[in-house]
Amino acid sequence: MTSNVESIKVWFLENLHAYGRLKRTVRLGFKSLWLHRLRSLLTVLGIVFGVCSVIAMLAIGEGASYEAQERIRRLGSNNIILQSIRPPQDTGSTATTSRVIEYGLTYADLRRIRQTLPSAEILVPARVMRKDIWNGGRRLDCDIYGTVPWYPEVNNHRVARGRFFTEMEMDEGRNVAVLDAGMDRTLFPIDPAIGSTIRVGNQYYRIIGIMEPKAARATDSNTNDMGASNSGGGGQNGSSGTAYRLYVPLNAARKQFGETLVNRQAGSFEATRVELHEATVRVARLEDVIDSARVINDLLAANRRRVDYAVIVPLELLREAEHTKRIFNIVLGSIAAISLLVGGIGIMNIMLASVTERTREIGIRRALGAKRRDIIVQFLIETVLLSGAGGVIGVALGIAIPLIITWFAPMQTVVTLWSPLIAFSISAMVGLVFGIYPAVRAANMDPVEALRHE
Repeated sequence: MTSNVESIKVWFLENLHAYGRLKRTVRLGFKSLWLHRLRSLLTVLGIVFGVCSVIAMLAIGEGASYEAQERIRRLGSNNIILQSIRPPQDTGSTATTSRVIEYGLTYADLRRIRQTLPSAEILVPARVMRKDIWNGGRRLDCDIYGTVPWYPEVNNHRVARGRFFTEMEMDEGRNVAVLDAGMDRTLFPIDPAIGSTIRVGNQYYRIIGIMEPKAARATDSNTNDMGASNSGGGGQNGSSGTAYRLYVPLNAARKQFGETLVNRQAGSFEATRVELHEATVRVARLEDVIDSARVINDLLAANRRRVDYAVIVPLELLREAEHTKRIFNIVLGSIAAISLLVGGIGIMNIMLASVTERTREIGIRRALGAKRRDIIVQFLIETVLLSGAGGVIGVALGIAIPLIITWFAPMQTVVTLWSPLIAFSISAMVGLVFGIYPAVRAANMDPVEALRHE
């Protein structure tokens, strides 16, 4: 029992002595660095900018990736989006002044999809026409989006105020409409929008709701010809990503605008017949989405002579965006890591110069009984202090810069927890690795030659 107490006491005293010696070494390192404040600051800047650039670049890349993935997620991971695309014009029809072009999705296509795919839960057909809407003397150019009552649920686009139209209103083809976010401020700057009426062509629609703001529609960049121009013809891409949308019941849109849109110009006549410009298919199980998209593509291709449709799978777009994000982060991290490498080389350079300047000091310490291990620890502590201080300042700047960018610019930045931790750990490791050679070189000096050094 007594021997155990003695051994514990000896162990405690040894550790206490080691702690005291380490404390003195750290204090000596601080003192040595403080004596050359400007040189230490300039040495630290390389690590500061390296750590800062790692965190800031990853935050900007993460923010850009987050915005892209959010736009895709709003389309629904379980959804398959079908769009009508106007096929290229025939070379033989260029001289024709009058023609009728028929293309795109049909109601028969949706019936075949429902019969072939039992897993297809909900189908959301839509027609899109580009028209002017009026409230007295106020005019707004927008897309008339004829759709079904379950559109908000399937497309993750909710109503902010009021309500969406009901199945009864759609079946009866009532002239009710829901405004896109922001349209009410343009058309009704003073009066409340909900309950008021607007004019589309020669028909009046009663406003029953206003949608929530929605990010730029990710499918708009993939559309080639979804609607008509203002004059009612089949223009090139009648729907644009920046256009407002006026949501009306599908039956009301068919009743007012029909399925044939006419565009008359000087000496020419052109009509386009499109039953549906867009349709969204929701699949019950996420793992069936890719296979269902292939089946739908084969089904559409088997019933037409030309490709006048597009099949967009948000799940595939999301996976591609995540893959791109990983590559983007690796590239940005590699570029920023070069700054840390340059900072580490700067630390090694300064520490080698410090070894030369302190040769006599090293000789005196060795003559007074300091071991090589003590010299190595002394120089390693100084390099770790330099890199650690640079890491702390770099982390603070790296977190502040993305916040400043988000505050002053319309750009989303995301600082993840792991990026400051990794950046700081790498900075400390860089200081340790690049400080080993100067420390070993100082420890291997001959004490006698070191004492003679002037």
